[in-house]
This record gives sequence, structure tokens and C-alpha cells, in this order.
Amino acid sequence: MKPVIQQEKTGCAIASSAAIAGISYKEAKAVANSLGIFAKDQSLWSDTKHIQKLLKQLGIKTGNKEQPFQSWDLLPDCALLSIKWRKINGKAFWHWVVFVRENNKVCVLDSKKSLKSNIRTDFGRMKPKWYIHVK
Repeated sequence: MKPVIQQEKTGCAIASSAAIAGISYKEAKAVANSLGIFAKDQSLWSDTKHIQKLLKQLGIKTGNKEQPFQSWDLLPDCALLSIKWRKINGKAFWHWVVFVRENNKVCVLDSKKSLKSNIRTDFGRMKPKWYIHVK
């Protein structure tokens, strides 16, 4: 699995979905838009139903609900993680990233454009709140 860079400031859900599906940001955005999902919609940062709907349309199965993050070792081989979790005016917001364990390597694919590397292994710096299992 390879990282996909978000092309919009608020496109982490679309980029994470693209990385999981193995397609480009542009392709994932076209599918998302056809489903009424747009990066500028702030509910992408505070609701899981949009990314689950997009992944389902892309043929990717996910768990039905968020699971509390306990440790990196207990995560499934692929998971959507909520990091940078915070509340603004009582509403939760987060940044989507993809946890991947494959070929004896463990990393997080982070779509943020300004990162030096979008393949992250600085696990101590990331503070996941919860995850969704990607099957």
C-alpha cells in the first residue's frame, strides 16, 4: 500500500480511501463526489459514515464501528485511525490516516501534503483516539 497525498486541505478522508483502494486521489474524489461527499464538507472530519460509504463503493469492507485505540500492537493489519483528535465548540474533529502492517513492516500512511515523508513510523508522536478495522 502506498500513501496518496490529499489535494485539498480537507481531503484526508478521500486520500485515505484512495490509498486503501490503490487508486489516485482524483479517482477517489470522483467517486466521493458522485456519492455527495465533498472534501469541503467539515462533517468528513467529525463523522465516520462518509468514509465508510466511500470505501464500500470502492469495494472495501470495514468494521461497523469505531474501536478504542489501545496499542499499536493490537491494531489489525489495516485500519483507519483518527489522529489530531480534538473538540471545537463541542464537536469532535480529527485527521484520517491509514495504519498498515504488511511485508514485515508497520507504518502509517499520512496524506498531509506538507510532511517530509508520508510514510510515518514516529508512533510516539501520533496519538490515535480510535480506529476502524479495514478488512
